[in-house]
Amino acid sequence: MLNLLENAVRLYQLKLQQKLPEYKRYLFDNINTSIAKITAVYGSRGVGKTTLMMQILKESDLPQTAKLYLSCDHAFFSGQSLFDFVDEFSKRGGELICIDEIHQANNFEQELKSIYDFLSIKVYFTGSSALHLTSPDFARRYSMYHLFPLSFREYLEFSLNISLSSIKLEELLLNHASITNEIVTLLPDKKVIKHLNDYIRVGSYPFYFEDPFKYNDRLIEIINIILHTDLSQIFLVQADKIDTLKKLLLTICVSKPLELSIDKLANTVGISKSTLYKYINYLSDAELLRHITHEGKRFNAIRKPDKLYLANTNLFSALCLNSDIGTIRETLFAAMLSPKHSLYYVLHGDFLIDEKYTVEIGGKNKSFEQIKHIPDAFLVIDDIEYGFGNKIPLWIFGFLY
Repeated sequence: MLNLLENAVRLYQLKLQQKLPEYKRYLFDNINTSIAKITAVYGSRGVGKTTLMMQILKESDLPQTAKLYLSCDHAFFSGQSLFDFVDEFSKRGGELICIDEIHQANNFEQELKSIYDFLSIKVYFTGSSALHLTSPDFARRYSMYHLFPLSFREYLEFSLNISLSSIKLEELLLNHASITNEIVTLLPDKKVIKHLNDYIRVGSYPFYFEDPFKYNDRLIEIINIILHTDLSQIFLVQADKIDTLKKLLLTICVSKPLELSIDKLANTVGISKSTLYKYINYLSDAELLRHITHEGKRFNAIRKPDKLYLANTNLFSALCLNSDIGTIRETLFAAMLSPKHSLYYVLHGDFLIDEKYTVEIGGKNKSFEQIKHIPDAFLVIDDIEYGFGNKIPLWIFGFLY
């Protein structure tokens, strides 16, 4: 185990030599100040979990020898005991360890429980968003944080090197006219629609800023790793079924949300309905897909098809060449709202937010006709910088986190 620890220390030193982004994601302060003995950060591949771990280590005032980074997906750690490793580090003065890709470690839940129960050391760990934690007391023991892809607000901060505040939904709905004006004046070029269109294409994952020209290639690579590695390991999806998952994603990419019923989608992909529902859950857990139900299903009072979207708009260019503008708008809105709010789709309008607010999404010529008799109803409009009354620009919803 000592040799293993020495290897980990050497790799950590190499990691420290890599350039670390100055920009810190929206969860950084909460996680860095967490008083929990064990703090978890989970999310999709590519959203910046590893960078967050390295920033936590860099910010720590502990001596360099008292803190360590470990990636469980490295070949040298294959088959090793996580508890024994952390115990060895703790015995030699370790006080803080950041464990990346913990779902790659053997029996990680039991190992973490033992670390929590028997060792005096602060632990941060990251895991796939597809990770299913089976232990009922897991969440009670550890502080859990979900790191989502970049919001539009974060994308603007990162790309323009400016500081922008997040906005609560109620404040946005009430004061969007003055808020949008304040934000646009803070942009060096004042071109918020241009930046939104860029964000729709390339703004969801921080690695865009590492090499913009290779962004799409890297995104395709991440999709393949999620399908071939994460889903096959976590959900035991057989290799010959991965193409079916890809076909499902592609079909959703080129279709309108309600264009395909479950029956038609199952026939198109070539699987049974029960298998389709299982695969939809897998892809939703892996944050490649977003699954939104009709609001009537809350009460089991109505049988309606489900709406299926890609998890974010950047996935369109990685999966298909042609996509419907209305679908892209709805996908963007759902991606911006889902981290903090509940979403259902409704008969009149497009979405019901937090079981209270109805929104209809469209282009600048969209009218209130479909929602004119509904209380707390709003038009969310693409391609406009400023709104008025209950007509709100789409882009401002990217400031909710």
